[in-house]
Amino acid sequence: MLVKEIMSTPVTIDKSERITHALDIMEKHDLRRLLVTNDGKLGGTITMRQIARVLGTRQRLGMPASSIHVTTATSDSVIKVDPDMKIEDAVFLLQKTSVLVVTEGEEILGWVRPKDMLKAIRMTGMAADAMRTPLTANSSDRLVHVRRVMLDQDVGRFPVMEGGKMVGIVSERDVAKSLRAFRDMVQGGQQDPRIKNIIVSDVMSRDVKSLQIDTPLEEARKIMLEEDLGGMPVLNQKNELVGMLTRRCFFDYLVKSR
Repeated sequence: MLVKEIMSTPVTIDKSERITHALDIMEKHDLRRLLVTNDGKLGGTITMRQIARVLGTRQRLGMPASSIHVTTATSDSVIKVDPDMKIEDAVFLLQKTSVLVVTEGEEILGWVRPKDMLKAIRMTGMAADAMRTPLTANSSDRLVHVRRVMLDQDVGRFPVMEGGKMVGIVSERDVAKSLRAFRDMVQGGQQDPRIKNIIVSDVMSRDVKSLQIDTPLEEARKIMLEEDLGGMPVLNQKNELVGMLTRRCFFDYLVKSR
């Protein structure tokens, strides 16, 4: 199977637009990333995590989210691929980036997101074979701390623990949306002292869908696609958190199994 058979139509935004507009588009289309264009040409990507990085940066505290431009959160590190590339090779590249841009010359033909790739692959094995060790947050942790760990560890979501039990999950989407709301609600001079008052329990999702350690990977793949989830906690027979299975885990496992 070739990349051109699984690519989807990309959603774009001009680099001169505001971050709030980017978030609105992501919310409308249920996306975690957009392609950034400059005069109609590919200029990079903007993701939920990059937006969370910018909105939590101290140097920009005092500014409402609506005054910050897309270009401040744009990554110009883009992997372009040929439409005739085999998906086996594209899987390897998706280990290193959040999206592949399919081009022919200067023309953007489509993109391949982790979700697009997940639809195309088939899996063997169990959740325990591909899961990674979970990084967790406490419900009382400050959101700014969780944001920092997300960026440092390149992790998009944390199971949230309370008294040794999982009580929720906090994602980069939760962080970006809450920081946007905070900046738009709190006056500039009050942002620096008050941002530390936001804790994980204020923004986390409490309805957490999880997998068992012996869930077949093919079943897990289907669940994640049906529920449109980027990752799911993995529990053992005692319902204790033992792992995290993300879309990237699938790709890492496929490459390792070659």
